[in-house]
Amino acid sequence: MTRRMTVALLALLGLLLSVYLTLHQMGLLGSLACGDSGGCEKVQASRWAYVAGVPVAAFGVAGYLAILAAALAGLQERWQDSPAPARWLVWLSGAGVLFTLYLMALEAFVIHAWCRWCLGSAALIALIFVLSLLDRRATRAAGQPSLSS
Repeated sequence: MTRRMTVALLALLGLLLSVYLTLHQMGLLGSLACGDSGGCEKVQASRWAYVAGVPVAAFGVAGYLAILAAALAGLQERWQDSPAPARWLVWLSGAGVLFTLYLMALEAFVIHAWCRWCLGSAALIALIFVLSLLDRRATRAAGQPSLSS
């Protein structure tokens, strides 16, 4: 349960971060608090900051919200021993990692700038993925019959 609680906390942090970036992209906030590098503004102003007219950060909002829901569901008594929440967490966070790797490649090789907020989100989704894999492994091991029974 500790892993799922930690995943829920990390997903909440990622959700707040993504909401912050989405509100910026929608023009509801001024400049980003990102230090003196200017990388955040450059990344957020690039044509890659939108997919089909939707801010990339909005996909983060949806993804982190789905992960948070799966983690919280997995904490409920009826789902604690079920492999389903662990499986969903692996799939959702795995998709998030793949999308994040794509975005980081864009920052490195196309935009030539790094957004600190994006790197923070990348760290969060990577941690969530690792914890989800560990939870999945523990859930699978708990469900296997022992040789002594």
